Amino acid sequence: MKLRQTIFSIVLLIAPVFLWSQSSLNRVVPLEVAGQRLDQVLEILSNKGNFYFSYNSSIVKRDSLVTISEKNKTVKQLLDLMFSSGFEFRESGNYIIIRRAPIRLTLVTNKAVSDDKIYTVSGYIVDDQTGKKVSYASIYEKQRLISAMTNETGFFKLRLKSRYRTASLTVSKEFYEDTTVVIEPKFNQQITITIMPLDVTEQSVIISPKNYEAPDSIVMAVKANDSLTWLYTYRKTDSVLVEKTKLGDWVLSSKLKFQSINLKKFFTARKYQASLTPGLSTNGMLNGQVINTFSFNLLGGYSGGVNGVEVGGLFNINKKDVRFVQVGGIFNIVGGSVEGVQVGGVHNAVLGGGAGVQVGGVNNYIGGEFKGIQVSGVYNHVDGEVKGIQIGGVANYGNKTLRGMQIGGVANINRGEAKGVQIGGVLNYTRKLSGLQIGLINICDSSNGYSIGLINIVAKGYHKLVFSTNDVMTANVAFKTGNRKLYSILLGGMNTDDKQKIYSYGYGVGTERMIARWLSVSPEVTSQYLHLGSWDHLNLLNKLNLNVNLRFGKHFALFGGPSFNVYYSNQPTAVPDFKFDIVSSNQYDFGDKVKGWFGWNAGISLF
Repeated sequence: MKLRQTIFSIVLLIAPVFLWSQSSLNRVVPLEVAGQRLDQVLEILSNKGNFYFSYNSSIVKRDSLVTISEKNKTVKQLLDLMFSSGFEFRESGNYIIIRRAPIRLTLVTNKAVSDDKIYTVSGYIVDDQTGKKVSYASIYEKQRLISAMTNETGFFKLRLKSRYRTASLTVSKEFYEDTTVVIEPKFNQQITITIMPLDVTEQSVIISPKNYEAPDSIVMAVKANDSLTWLYTYRKTDSVLVEKTKLGDWVLSSKLKFQSINLKKFFTARKYQASLTPGLSTNGMLNGQVINTFSFNLLGGYSGGVNGVEVGGLFNINKKDVRFVQVGGIFNIVGGSVEGVQVGGVHNAVLGGGAGVQVGGVNNYIGGEFKGIQVSGVYNHVDGEVKGIQIGGVANYGNKTLRGMQIGGVANINRGEAKGVQIGGVLNYTRKLSGLQIGLINICDSSNGYSIGLINIVAKGYHKLVFSTNDVMTANVAFKTGNRKLYSILLGGMNTDDKQKIYSYGYGVGTERMIARWLSVSPEVTSQYLHLGSWDHLNLLNKLNLNVNLRFGKHFALFGGPSFNVYYSNQPTAVPDFKFDIVSSNQYDFGDKVKGWFGWNAGISLF
């Protein structure tokens, strides 16, 4: 008795496992509906069977009405009742995929022996799910690089050489499986080829049981290599890069763009090619899929890439990488990376990275990392890291770390960290400075390097407003900005005595060396113009200050210290109400117009 109970218990435990392991299509599900919409009936089945349905809304009439009363039929039998014979049902994991039954075929409808050296293959490309003609599909012979494209009605025509013993045609179309068929050479023939759609992303519908979420990956139908298993995984559509650039869109024909979209997976190599314009090439319409060793384009060319030398009278457009040398009279556009030398009379655009030398008459663009030298008459742009030198007649731009040098006639902009040198005629900017900036205006968010210029701004750096007095002028104000390593000083001053007036303005640099949290020393060098009543003469006061700073809190400090003054003046006489005797009695003579003496400096510092 106990044995029977044990066996019965084991059966009860493992029975659900067997039931669950049963395929969804073979599962018996009772269904009783009357005049309900098809999509609602599928939802009922999904909830009862605890599985997903996936189908393309363009081939399933969801609003059709269904009436069924069955208690002992499998899901497959119920679906056969609900759909016509033109549909099939596949399982993938916990999914039931509803799709049209394939009508794949390659049908030769007419064949005749060709007496010429050329024979013609023509016909139609058909969608094997819908039976509709497929327009703008690419048909090509891979070995001979002969290609054609279907028109709006799905018709194509190819001319092939009779001397070759074998021939096969491949059909490629975006969102369809590549299909290759073998044809009999030396015969003019008309054929119909069906191709299998891949992508159901935009029109796919997924019906899931309640309390279940369909994963984001189930958006595309992909057939596995064994042709039996269907895999449903997300695949991001590969972008067609060079064709989407403004110049590429303007120069390339619609036919070449369609060809590029269809043939994204097909590339081959040839030793050389010559072309007049894109499409008029020794590689024919497939030149965009060919990587050439030597490429000569009389006006302009469009190819898969270069692994040698390419010269274009006006322009060169390459979908993938270029290595060694590329010269374009007006512009070069490369969808991949460039290694070597690239010269464009006006413009170079590399959508990937670059290494070597890039020279553009007006501007250069690199979409990734660049290692080497980039020279342009106006503007250089690198979207990645710069490991080399940018020389721009007007400006240079780097989007990430700078590990080299930027030299710009007007400005240099670096959005990352500058670990090298920026030399700009007017402006330099970097997010973080760990190197050197030399320019009229230098700006950075944070700094651990050095900025040399008239105005140095560090957003998260050193900012001090200083009020002081010294042995020459009673009232001085200065603004210090930069970092502790090196800061710039903009200063002005005056004598408050109405009978001994002095007005001054000047510039200087300094550094602050910390001794303790509350104590530091600041050596500073400044140069000031002194107005002593006449603008016709030069009075220049140069000072070397050694200030000792005593900090009281975060935003206030007292300072003072000695200074050494060197004064140059070519003003011969005094002006009433203006001070003239600037030099101390304890002076050092460095010539008739240059005097030196020791003085002092004291004041307060804010911020």
